[in-house]
Formats: sequence, C-alpha cells, structure tokens
Amino acid sequence: MTKMISIVIPCYNESESVPYFYKEMEKIRQTMSYEFEYIFVDDHSTDTTREVLRELQAGDPAVHFIFFSKNFGKEAGMLAGLREASGDFVTVMDADLQDPPTLIPKMMDILEEGVYDCVGTRRSDRSGEDGIRSFFSALFYKLENKISDTKMVDGARDFRMMTRQVLDSVLSLTEYNRFSKGLFEWVGYDTYYLEYENVEREHGNTSWSFWNLLSYSIEGVINFSAFPLRIASFFGFFTFVIAILASAFIVINTLYNGIETPGWASMTCILLFLGGIQLFAIGVLGEYISKIFLETKNRPHYIIKEKK
Repeated sequence: MTKMISIVIPCYNESESVPYFYKEMEKIRQTMSYEFEYIFVDDHSTDTTREVLRELQAGDPAVHFIFFSKNFGKEAGMLAGLREASGDFVTVMDADLQDPPTLIPKMMDILEEGVYDCVGTRRSDRSGEDGIRSFFSALFYKLENKISDTKMVDGARDFRMMTRQVLDSVLSLTEYNRFSKGLFEWVGYDTYYLEYENVEREHGNTSWSFWNLLSYSIEGVINFSAFPLRIASFFGFFTFVIAILASAFIVINTLYNGIETPGWASMTCILLFLGGIQLFAIGVLGEYISKIFLETKNRPHYIIKEKK
C-alpha cells in the first residue's frame, strides 16, 4: 500500500505565492513514490487567496482547503491543518517558498531509515533579513534556552516532517495558547535538523511585522517558562530589602541629625523605584493571568466557515 504525505500550508494573503508553491510541489510529487495531499488553511485572507485555492481544488482532488470564519492566527491554522491530515507522514510549511520544497525527498529518506521520528529545518544564516530582526531573534533563542527546560534550536523553522506518532502526540496537547516550535520540542522524540541557506520571499508580502514577531516571542517565553514570575519575586524581595535599609538609614539619620527639610528628592526617587518595580511585577503576573483566563474560557482555537 502506497504511503501518503500530508502537506499542511497555513495561508494569509498568499494569492500570489500559492500558484508558484503548488507548481514547485508538483515537481517534487512527480519524483516520489508517495501519495500527496495538500491541506491549505486560509486564515480569512483579505485578497483572492480563497478563489485561488478553489481553482486548485477543482483541478486536483489531492488539494483540500479550510477557510476560517475570521482571522485566528497562524498557530490556529497549523492546528486545523494537522487535525485534518490523514497521511502516514505530515509536513508543515509556508506557501511563500521560503521553505524549500526540494528538501522534502531528503526529509522523507531520513524518516524512512527509522532512526528519527521527526525532521526539522533550520536556517544556517540570516542573509537578506533585517538586522534588528535577526538580533532579537537570536536573543530570543538564547534567553528561552536559558530559562526554559524545553530547549529550542536557533534558526528553527515551522517547516518539518513528522511521523503519525509524533503528530498524534502534538495533537494531544489541547492548550489554547499555542507556541508550536516549543510544542514540537516538548513532546520529545528523536529529531534531525536539516540546515539550509536562507531563502528570500519572491512573491507577495510577509504579514509578519517586527511587533508581530516580538509578540509571538513573548508567547514562547511565557508558555514554556515560569522564570519571569521568579524575576518578579526576586525584584520584590530585593526592593523589600532596599526599603528596610533605607528606612533604617532615615530613622538613624533623623535621631542623630534631626529632621531636615532636604530629602524630598531622595524620597521621590525611592517611591518611583519601588513603584516601577511593583508595576513590572504586576505586568508579569498579568501576562500569566491573561493566559489562564483564556484557557479557562475553553473557546475553540478556530471556527471553520468552509472546507473541502
């Protein structure tokens, strides 16, 4: 019986990229002795992505699509596609061709050897990427690996191929706040990382701004580490000690030298310092509480408007 590879492709405003992606994937498909199924998940695009996907599906029964009722984000798109995948092996990749389709045969060969359960990809360089984005991306991985027990590979992409067993393990994690890079690492299994040179987008425009990526990074830190809470506790204890010492100094100074009019500046500095630390701690606690709030609502990760 011929084995099947499921290709999960989250999309948002990718009307220009999808035809080129499909064309390149078909070239790979013709060289491999596996059945293919494409699962495109449209995250409520505002361009003609849905029309393009309907045309592809009408011409190829291997093409399937899922349309969301509104924009739920890439994480929801990946989850929806993974849930629909029926293949023996499942791949997640972007439609912008920054995830090279030419790596798929190599990934398949590695999995078929039976030593590894998952093949991930990582960029060996960040050529063509904005310098500020590269700096903060590298900083994120260093910070995350210092404060979390779940280690993540610097430069790792969402582009990966996994066995059905790995997929079932990932799908068993039902949390609302999802950070897939961390979830893929958290479930364990033996993963091999293929390196490749960075590929720049040729068609369409990315929907990931610097602030989107920063917000996504914060999700990763909060979802896989309680260290920020420990920082808040440390600052709370530190400022408490400082406040005790400052109070002792003020009392002793008053007893020996009497009450002096000067001191408003120092008092103001102390109050601002303590207030700033308190606000910082409250902000950290608020981030975690907001995640708990969303989890307890138990809302669906996405709502499907149409699928085929």
